[in-house]
Parts: sequence; structure tokens; C-alpha cells
Amino acid sequence: MAPFLAYEDKGADTSGRIPPVPPVPPVSPVSLVPLVLIHGHPFDRTMWAPQLEAFAPTRRVVVPDLRGYGASPVVPGTTPLSRFARDVEDLLDDLAVDAFVLAGLSMGGQIAMECLDRLGDRVRGLVLADTFAEPETPAGRAARNALADRLLAEGMRGYADEILLKMVAPHAPHAVRAHVHRMMTSAPPEGAAAALRGRAERPDYRPSLRRFTAPALVVVGADDAFTPVRDAETLHALLPDSVLRVIDGCGHLPNLERPAEFNAALAEFLERVDGNGDEDGDEDGDGDGDGDRKRDR
Repeated sequence: MAPFLAYEDKGADTSGRIPPVPPVPPVSPVSLVPLVLIHGHPFDRTMWAPQLEAFAPTRRVVVPDLRGYGASPVVPGTTPLSRFARDVEDLLDDLAVDAFVLAGLSMGGQIAMECLDRLGDRVRGLVLADTFAEPETPAGRAARNALADRLLAEGMRGYADEILLKMVAPHAPHAVRAHVHRMMTSAPPEGAAAALRGRAERPDYRPSLRRFTAPALVVVGADDAFTPVRDAETLHALLPDSVLRVIDGCGHLPNLERPAEFNAALAEFLERVDGNGDEDGDEDGDGDGDGDRKRDR
């Protein structure tokens, strides 16, 4: 049976399985762990075009359209984040991707957090970009449901026009602004509304983050108006083994606004997960094994 989600699956190896926990340390060469990229709202998989271009030449990269977005089926009503997570799990099972680095931005980051307890040690590394872990507030729940009603009544264009310069910094390149606006206006209102209603009911992901012991990377745009740096600092503090990267000169979408800087941070993280980094976790190089967690601006 064909996968439910539309997706791209590119890279050096799209056939072999990588076991969740190797029985012995890798000998040589080190296998490159697949990378799974989860887009945010109201976007589609083209949000990750710079990362697909940068990383697919050397590793497997899987990039789905979430249900209700892009070329995936639209299911009206309410789509809980748990449903998005099951879709991701089903797709990875269909593609025989047994272990991977899971990366998500904004709503995609919350879907990645939803996946943690579900997928267990299949998640070799976690990347959370411009997102937050707290449950929805009553005011936030009302606002998301009201926005869902608006999108169903009016469509996407007015909303996209209003928030474009909150999604990206005002000085973002014209091509980036055009791409982001095009993704937003192309999103099916029924799918976007269903996601908003589901996101309004999201649980608290902080306990899952405290339990996650694999390496994690937290990234945020320095000028993000939706999920400011303090939200990223909270994620960094919750995760037992994390690195924080704050990328200057960009807003909510650093992977598009500053792809070179975002990709450099991601490449460094992936190298560590692949087994080419500091094997004893002693990131600070002082030999004590503590690995003082890094925070760069």
C-alpha cells in the first residue's frame, strides 16, 4: 500500500536499514544516520529545500508533507499532533527507516516532541527549531480555534499577508519572503484549520524532553517574534544533552533566512550523532566527561 503522506526520500542510501541500537561500535566507515525533517504551519516540505540540497548528497533525507499540507491528503475537522506523529511513524516504517535524526520547526518541532515517547531509541538525535514545549493556554486555545474559523471562512491570503513579516525578518531576501508567502497561500484552509484545532489541544511536552537522553540541538532565530530566544533557552535547559544555537539576523525560519548558518549548526550536530564527534561526551575538552553544554549567539 502506498504511504498516506507525500514525501521526498533522497540520499546516498534509501534502501538499507540501520538498527536502532548497534550491537557493537561501528568499525569503518561510520554509517550516516538518516535525517527526517518535519515542516511547520502553514508550510509544506519545500520549507526544507536548502537542507535537502545540502545534506542529501551524503546521507538519506526524508521530508514529508504533513496531512492537510502540500501534496498530502486533506482531512477536515481536527488533526491532533498525535495523529501527525502516527503519520510520520507509519511513513518511516513504510520506508524502512529504523533509526534517524528527527528535526522539526515550530509546529513541526512539537510533532517531533510528540514522536519521542512513541519512537523511543529510534530517535538517535533531536533537532528543535523555533518551537516550545508548554501546553496551550486557555487564551491560546481560543485564539487558535478562532483563527481556524477565519481560515475556513476567508482562505489563506489575508492571513499570509498579515503575518509574513513575523514569519521572516523584514530584511529577509525577497526570494525567501516570496517562497514563504507562496507556501502559506497554497496551504489548503481545511488542512491548516484542522491542524490549528489539534494544536490547541496539545499536551505538555516538557516531561518527554527531560526523559530524552540522546543528543539534541536547539536552534532559534535571534529575532523570532513567535518563539523568542527565551523559549529556546527553556528547551535547552530541559534536554539532558543539548546544544543551543541562536542565529542572528533572522526570524522564525532560520533554515530559510540564514541557511548557511543553520546548515553549519546542523552539520556539526549530525557529525556528532554519526559517531565522528566527541565520543565520551566531553564537549568542553576538559577531560571530566561532563560535556559543558554550549550556547552560541
